[in-house]
Amino acid sequence: MKSILLIGLGRLGKHIAMKLNELDHQVMAVDRMEERVDDVLPYVTNAQIGDSTNEEFLRSLGIGNFDVCIVAIGNDFQGSLETTSLLKELGAKFVVARAERDVQAKFLLRNGADDIVYPEKQLAYWTAIRYSSEHIFDYIEVDEDYAIFEVSIPKDWLGKTIGEIDIRKKYNVNIMAMKRHGKLHMTITPDTAFHEDETMLVLGRNKDIQKCFHI
Repeated sequence: MKSILLIGLGRLGKHIAMKLNELDHQVMAVDRMEERVDDVLPYVTNAQIGDSTNEEFLRSLGIGNFDVCIVAIGNDFQGSLETTSLLKELGAKFVVARAERDVQAKFLLRNGADDIVYPEKQLAYWTAIRYSSEHIFDYIEVDEDYAIFEVSIPKDWLGKTIGEIDIRKKYNVNIMAMKRHGKLHMTITPDTAFHEDETMLVLGRNKDIQKCFHI
């Protein structure tokens, strides 16, 4: 369990709060708008109405006590930048900030952010990849070159084993798990056979996965 400060309770912030609640983390939520704070009260440990660009207000929260500070402010980059900078000055251990463009990310990283999230950009990538092929069911970017794909089983693989196909040797792609009826099966051996009612999670370079599965 981690102690997390979440600043900015728009759509992104609210969804983050809901997920952190599911994961049983302790969350202090902050926004300058009372109605937004009220909306997340069922999902957080504590909440405050206040201006995160106000140093005295932030200081009163005890910034050094949080394991992670998430700045999810949208449509106010100046406010996000000031908040990020103040958090670091007040002893924040780890600051994650939201950015919409690369230039914003550069300023945030120079002014205290330890990591950046691009919600719109990341969703755009996911949507484009997910719905541009009939074979892809999910996609998680690991870095610029590597990703995890959930893909359907090619018809000519059905009934064969992982050892027989050997895509690790042929394409440098690793099969991480099989998924059947919504449940993951992580125990994979060369004798594991492919079935029609399954999908699989594979890890590799984007270009290798695209070549392997003709994406």
